[in-house]
Amino acid sequence: MDSFTKGMENNAVEVRICKAAGKINEAPANGLFPESPRKCEKMNHSNSIPNGICGKPVQKDYDDQEEEGDHFSEIEIANGKNGYLEDHDDAGSSSSMTENSDEFQTVSPEKSEHVKLAVDTPNTKNNAGAGILRPHAHLPKPEAPPGLNSSPPASPNGDASANQKFGVAMPAIGKLIRERSSNFSAAFVRRLSSLKDNNNDTEEDPKSNKRDVTEFNLSGLKVTVKLKTESDDHQQEGQTFKGRISFFSRSSCRDCTAVRSFLREKGLKFVEINIDVYPNREKELVERTGTSSVPQIFFNEKLFGGLVALNSLRNSGGFDQRLKEMLSSKCPDDAPATPVYGFDDPEEEWTDQIIGIVKVLRLRLPIQDRLMKMKIVKNCFAGSEMVEILIQHLDCGRRKAVEIGRQLARKHFIHHVFGENDFEDGNHFYRFLEHEPFIPKCFNFRGSISDTEPKPAAKVGQRLTKIMSAILESYASDDRRHLDYIGISNSEEFRRYINLVQELHRVNLFELSPDARLSFFLNLYNAMVIHAVIRVGRPQGVIERRSFFSDFQYLVGGHPYSLSTIENGILRNNRRPPYSLVKPFGAGDNRTELACAKVNPLIHFGLCNGTRSSPTVRFFSPQGVEAELRFAAREFFKSGGMEVNLEKRTVYLTQIIKWFNGDFGQEKEILKWILNYLDATRAGLLTHLLGDGGPINIVYQNYDWSMNS
Repeated sequence: MDSFTKGMENNAVEVRICKAAGKINEAPANGLFPESPRKCEKMNHSNSIPNGICGKPVQKDYDDQEEEGDHFSEIEIANGKNGYLEDHDDAGSSSSMTENSDEFQTVSPEKSEHVKLAVDTPNTKNNAGAGILRPHAHLPKPEAPPGLNSSPPASPNGDASANQKFGVAMPAIGKLIRERSSNFSAAFVRRLSSLKDNNNDTEEDPKSNKRDVTEFNLSGLKVTVKLKTESDDHQQEGQTFKGRISFFSRSSCRDCTAVRSFLREKGLKFVEINIDVYPNREKELVERTGTSSVPQIFFNEKLFGGLVALNSLRNSGGFDQRLKEMLSSKCPDDAPATPVYGFDDPEEEWTDQIIGIVKVLRLRLPIQDRLMKMKIVKNCFAGSEMVEILIQHLDCGRRKAVEIGRQLARKHFIHHVFGENDFEDGNHFYRFLEHEPFIPKCFNFRGSISDTEPKPAAKVGQRLTKIMSAILESYASDDRRHLDYIGISNSEEFRRYINLVQELHRVNLFELSPDARLSFFLNLYNAMVIHAVIRVGRPQGVIERRSFFSDFQYLVGGHPYSLSTIENGILRNNRRPPYSLVKPFGAGDNRTELACAKVNPLIHFGLCNGTRSSPTVRFFSPQGVEAELRFAAREFFKSGGMEVNLEKRTVYLTQIIKWFNGDFGQEKEILKWILNYLDATRAGLLTHLLGDGGPINIVYQNYDWSMNS
């Protein structure tokens, strides 16, 4: 800190800028004040005045004696002509010094206008706080003039100030931020301007080869500017269309996929009406086109045609012109309507004929906790109690009541608490399905069991496959390796899927054929993974992963099924999961009857657990599940699931084979088995290694557990 700042700290200084009597505040005719030398000689209490207050550098002169009372220095400037420094006491007497004389003259305070600037700092004992207006403690401290040293003053008690502790003054930080912000903005504008000039030069010179993306750095910040392309211009132009493009489609339709890809490449917005998701719109499709074949494209209310018409117009180069002509007007009301979120299609449902008896039993049975086999069994009733109520309500015999009880058990309204039998009269305990202890973990249970007549399992599975395929077509990448989980969770397709899986509560899975059962559980597993990621999130550690695969369950056919139960209990014929000593199904579990009779290693390439290293998500049909699994295995090995290094004689395999090596066999057998699902290049390299009789090293790749989003 310089002498001026220190002087302000040691004494209370009052500066008065006075205007002399006469033509006050009147500027000269030319608008400029003459620069006259000013001499400031006498000062009080070791005060110093910075350069420029009196128009010239100030000469410092110090008095040897202090006068009693409050003293202050006053500067008077008379129209910029004469300047003088006065030193007087509180009596108001004023003395002046002209530039040519050392004499002091008196000026009346009434003839002057005063502007007082008070700086309150620790002062001496004689004049501390006398007549000085000090600023409030919460008001911001004034900044030092530019060019002055901003080192903080020493505290009276010797303690370091806050600015000293942090090594920088707080006003300096704000000033630095403002300067950096201004510099950044200026540099950004200059760079964009130069970029625009470069683009103009490139357009003038067609031979110049410029990149479509320009990168430049600004003070540690990387900025990427992408130049607008013709497709972007076409997309922006397409957004100005007043009309609407609509097309009817079905799930897993190649022609519909081609139409969807073409419209996306063009950057055109469209409305897709999937007949498999909205079955009631099929009637509208037939009325508008006279056929139920898809795809059928509409520009507003006008039928454009299918994929053949689209390819013909695209190849002739008249698509853009036809598009402008047909979408130049606003979409009328008689165009195909946009699907509405939250409304289900009316479907014919039949109430179960036996539901009336179930409602009576729910009201009249004494449901309570009981002791059985040294265990407390909750929310149960005795078989004999149920038989008595049925006899009274139906006015039938005991044998008829027992038969009705078995019928209720087969339809999964009631279960034996330990699964020992369907239903028997006597001291056997049963509970309603909604009272089972696993119900809170079932994410397709929403308050109550479905009382409608269960639909055939094949029909429910087929509808599930169509809805999930429609979801992938709209919210997955082209290679199906990345999913938009947020988009899926907000879609109408997913809402309908949530309603559909409630129909699985009491579905009869035993009526499915082996291939239909295989495809049903493969599709259910992949759909449950998507639902689990949306509902509970992606697990981060080993413990969370175990909970993810074991605790997320569906109620299917009266029994709970988790991801681990489906994979290891059903698809792997009740085999132990990796790093586990317990089988999914215990003795007497009815679900073992649904397990596949033989383990097919290809199932591991049809299951997607939502990670980047897992196979791509797909859904299978009952008629071609075997062929589709073989195709899935080839795609997985082709995309990096198996690599061969001929020089190191090393084969790199996925961790999936290591985890489930019991399903694939010994290592040499695994390599021979893999040959059937490799492309020509990899198959040739592996055949060479197997044929020369030398040793082959097998290394398992690291598994990427990050989410496939």
